[in-house]
Formats: sequence, structure tokens, C-alpha cells
Amino acid sequence: MNTIYKPKGAAAEYGDYAVNIYTGCPHRCYYCFAPQVLHRDREAFHSCVGPRKDIVTELRRQLEREQITGKLVHLCFTCDPYPIGHDTTATREVIQTLKEFGNHVQILTKGDGSRDFDLLDGGDWYGVTISCDVPMANRAEPCAARPADRLYNMETAKCKGINTWVSFEPVLDPAAVLDCIKGCAYFIDRVKIGKMNYHPSDIDWAKFGREAVAACEEMGLDYYIKDSLRAEMDKP
Repeated sequence: MNTIYKPKGAAAEYGDYAVNIYTGCPHRCYYCFAPQVLHRDREAFHSCVGPRKDIVTELRRQLEREQITGKLVHLCFTCDPYPIGHDTTATREVIQTLKEFGNHVQILTKGDGSRDFDLLDGGDWYGVTISCDVPMANRAEPCAARPADRLYNMETAKCKGINTWVSFEPVLDPAAVLDCIKGCAYFIDRVKIGKMNYHPSDIDWAKFGREAVAACEEMGLDYYIKDSLRAEMDKP
């Protein structure tokens, strides 16, 4: 498997390329799709977390061989680039290598990426996932950083001239998402909004989608509705 690859399917909505840095994720989000995609035992996926073998060396080789430059590279799909409680030196080295070759990064985390803000500039994106409010997050994402801490780091990134974005996917609490859109728009450059997939939900997705669009437009936010949510909104 290539270290850096072009996302396909729904993942292609995120960037030109992607890199998955770690073998697992300790955040234990109940809705995580990665163990199923990777054909991994869920407990092993959450417990055995480390950088993929020789990832920085292999990344450099592929960048040189394929002359990948001037691209936006998403970090990450099947893991978090900043797993709580683990050494994230590999993430820093991956970012340094990508930027050395003239690429930019689009980070998405439920951890704390502030240690690497010195590597990022106006061509990079720092993003966090927000699905719900704190009480629900304690149950749904028990080992991830608190939603408020994620947003604080993102506000800090914005103050440093880094582009910021929020992934509202999967949405667990529509009211909390709408509150976040309206309350945090002043330090958010872009939002991507999607529904809950792979798990049952009683959320009225069409209604939520319309309300989310209205909130984004009211706040002047650049927004993108994921295809799965758009399909619900387009139903007669």
C-alpha cells in the first residue's frame, strides 16, 4: 500500500492526496469506521497505536519517485494525526516532508495539533471534528480531546494565519452543531457537514441539513454539504 495515495469515493471530497500515519487510534469513538475498513479487531485498533513502519522514509521516496508537489494532502482518514497520549513526532516529520516537497496539509483531528503550528502557513488547513456537546462526547468519544479544547486550538491556529475548518461528521447532536456554527464562525474558514452513517439514527436529516445551510449562510461561512447528507435533503 502506498504511503501517500489519492482518496477515492466519498473520501475524494477531502483532498488531492492523503497519508494515514498511525496503525490505530486511542480515542475510542464508538462510531469509528476505520476498524471495519482496515479489517482490524476494534479493541486492537484502539490499543495498538504507533507510526506505520518507516513511514517518513517511504513517504520521501514516493514523493521523489512520483514528483508529487503542489498538492493538498489530508491527514488522516483511518487514524488521528494527533492521538492523545502518544508521541506524535511522526506527524511532525510527515508535515515537514510534505512541505519540503512543496505540498500543503489539511489536518483533521480530535486531538491537539498545536505543537506543529510553527510548521503551517496560509496554504495549510487545521481542522477539528465536532459531533456533539461535551456530555455526549464523554460517552461517544471518551478518549479524545474535549470539544472545547479542540475549538480553542483551532482559534489559536486562526490567529496564527492558518486556515481553519470544522468537520461536522458524523452529526450526533444537531442542536450542538448548529450552536457551534453560530458561535464559532468568527474563527472558522470552512465547514464540511455530513450525516451519521453506519449507525441507526432518528435525526431528521433533511431538516437538519436545511437548518445547517441557513446557519452557515447567516454567518457568512464557506460550507460544503457531504453527498450523503445532500441526498437526504434532495428527497421529495
